[in-house]
Amino acid sequence: MPTSRNDEGLADLHVHTNYSDGLLSPGEVIRKAVELGLKAVAITDHDCIEGIGPALDAAAGTNLEVIPGVEMSAAKNETEIHILGYFIDWREGHFADVLRRMRDNRLERMKKILRMLSEHGVNVNEDEVFGSAEEGTLGRLHLARVMVKEKVVRDTREAFDRYIGDGKPCHVRHERLDYRKAISLIINAGGVPVLAHPGTMGRDEYIPDYVDAGLRGIEVYHTEHRPTANDRYIRMSEKYGLVMTGGSDCHGSKTGEAIIGTVTVGYEVVEALRREAEKLRGENK
Repeated sequence: MPTSRNDEGLADLHVHTNYSDGLLSPGEVIRKAVELGLKAVAITDHDCIEGIGPALDAAAGTNLEVIPGVEMSAAKNETEIHILGYFIDWREGHFADVLRRMRDNRLERMKKILRMLSEHGVNVNEDEVFGSAEEGTLGRLHLARVMVKEKVVRDTREAFDRYIGDGKPCHVRHERLDYRKAISLIINAGGVPVLAHPGTMGRDEYIPDYVDAGLRGIEVYHTEHRPTANDRYIRMSEKYGLVMTGGSDCHGSKTGEAIIGTVTVGYEVVEALRREAEKLRGENK
């Protein structure tokens, strides 16, 4: 996997915990990052900030820097995108309130999905599903894992391909903020908005619109990006003066799931994001 190496150390800037759809607790993420000798890790749960505090506590007394982050669900027209936010003020009231509303909407969405599954003859233990998300956000991957556990499907991919993936019989769309709103929320919370894994979403022609809305970076290096995609997003980052980030998009340790540290960038990227955050905060005053 792509890795930018220098003498300052390495950072994985896209990691999920079990406060969204990751398998690892914040403490386990920190222990793994320390074992790997990483200098920094960003906690970027889906529409969720509850894992940041425990991660910061777990990293106390180590040499690992924890970057408060988030991965926000957003959309332009009918295209879903994800916007990463780095160095956010995760205690900022309005930002936290918006995420709480999104979390509540996810719960309602899951109830609808479970009803649709039942109508298709698939019954899943609801308590198991709703109890699988800790105190954070509940997503389709939680449900897919329960479906595997209860032998409804062979693996999580089959759950998405047969039942709950986009366009499948039991798919229900979740609330997605307009991309301009998501970018604005991150900036107003003191963070740096970065387009997540654009190679998995397509519609690169929209990137200039994201830049106009305040985008400050592109996740160039990602587990699912091929070298040709890396090259394409390097060129786009250079064209628009964007920070080039990267990360594993780690969700856990099971076979087939991205593992922390498999995609990293040099610590100079962290410093570039920090400078951008300071610049944005200065502009907000």
